[in-house]
Amino acid sequence: MTLPANLDQLSADELRELVRQQAEVITRNDRELNWRKIKIDKLTHEVAYYKRHYFGIKAERLPVEQGQLFEETLAADMAAITEELAQLSESKPKGQAKRKPLPPELPRTEIHHEPESTTCTCGCQMQRIGEDVAEKLDYTPGTFTVERHIRGKWACAHCETLVQAPVPAHVIDKGIPTTGLLAHVLIAKYLDHLPLYRQEGIFGRAGLPIPQSTLAEWVGQMGVTLQPLVDALKTEMLSYPVLHADETPVAMLDPGKGKTHRAYLWSYSIGAFEPIKAVIYDFADSRAGKHAQEFLDTWRGTLVCDDYAGYKALIADGVTEAGCMAHARRKFFDLHANNQSQIAQQALVYIQKLYQVEREVAELSPDERQRIRQAQAKPILDEFHGWLTRHRLQVPSGSSTAKAIDYSLKRWTALVHYIDDGQVPIDNNWIENRIRPIATGRKNWLFAGSLRAGKRAAAIMSLIQSAKLNDHDPFLYLKDVLSRLPTQPNSRIGELLPHRWKPESAT
Repeated sequence: MTLPANLDQLSADELRELVRQQAEVITRNDRELNWRKIKIDKLTHEVAYYKRHYFGIKAERLPVEQGQLFEETLAADMAAITEELAQLSESKPKGQAKRKPLPPELPRTEIHHEPESTTCTCGCQMQRIGEDVAEKLDYTPGTFTVERHIRGKWACAHCETLVQAPVPAHVIDKGIPTTGLLAHVLIAKYLDHLPLYRQEGIFGRAGLPIPQSTLAEWVGQMGVTLQPLVDALKTEMLSYPVLHADETPVAMLDPGKGKTHRAYLWSYSIGAFEPIKAVIYDFADSRAGKHAQEFLDTWRGTLVCDDYAGYKALIADGVTEAGCMAHARRKFFDLHANNQSQIAQQALVYIQKLYQVEREVAELSPDERQRIRQAQAKPILDEFHGWLTRHRLQVPSGSSTAKAIDYSLKRWTALVHYIDDGQVPIDNNWIENRIRPIATGRKNWLFAGSLRAGKRAAAIMSLIQSAKLNDHDPFLYLKDVLSRLPTQPNSRIGELLPHRWKPESAT
């Protein structure tokens, strides 16, 4: 804070106000320095932890595939931590080791960068006296190419001025991969579920086997780079009144024991009837309800979810619960499929009528949807509830039929909430469909190598799946976003969110 030049002319009140403002600035700076110190200490401790396990991995009795996946996880985590430390540190990072030149036989495309004007400020015409060349590796499936970025050097003989076009901003400073190659690696890993050691083999068949450790470093850096986008998407998501939530188990490795334990990938999305389409995954080391509470924080709206107890603390704290009719239907469907139950069959008929109403109102406005639900769905629900109550008295407690009926009766208030709010869907199928790709990829992951790796995967998959929801090609989306992030002002990062994104050529 700059002090005014006329300190001796200030009144006592003005001086007190000046002192107060300076004290606030000092306190704010102290808080920021303290936060940076704590964060740096935490990350430094993580580095030591990962190094210990990285160099001790050879002694772990892990199957070959698990060992390879664990190595790539550690390398990616180390790169991510290093990137975070570099962002927190005020000193510039040390220069990188000189890389081996790219193979001369790879096809090359020259991209020239020249100054807008080669006329010196003194009026003389500058002469080209040389150039700087930087090569970046690009990849299209099956083929490597090299981009040669050529920056001409222009000098004025009269006043000895040297001019060059600025170095194009890149998501990895002085990095060798193009944003296209980085996007390809991320899509292959998090959408096509190809571990990095498999990608190394694929790249080898294309003529350049990029080491798994190098690919892992890129993935770790990209996870840190893309996190602000995911944070911005989460902030926007929590501004909507209706959200969906679900969770699915994922194995996570305990490196100290060489075994896996059950972790969870929590999924959240904006309401199915909202014009904005977005999904965010949140990786956690357990299914404890505290993870949902931490994600939603102060949000208080209507949450469409199943009957999992982990959501109950949210409901008790002011979140409105909307049940999933598809879950209730599943209880009766299984009962009918297993026992040909007539009671289950009749329950399915009632639920089918409710879904017929939903098909009719799907494209209507919320107010019109609510009006028709009240007129058509409410009488069906009232009759269904009476029917359930009567039949519950006729079946023995503990039987499969009783359990199916009890699920609906105990959840009745949540199950029928949708008829009073046209913005709320009848079920949670919207988010269940968003979590299905995770269940498919889980077979190829084998496990998440660490909590940090799981959170990185969740963040990147959030952007990929949200891009798909908005009918974007995920590869083109990530490639363009990674190209623009280095120069995108933080105040305008929302422009790069999947539901707002437009290719740079279209803006």
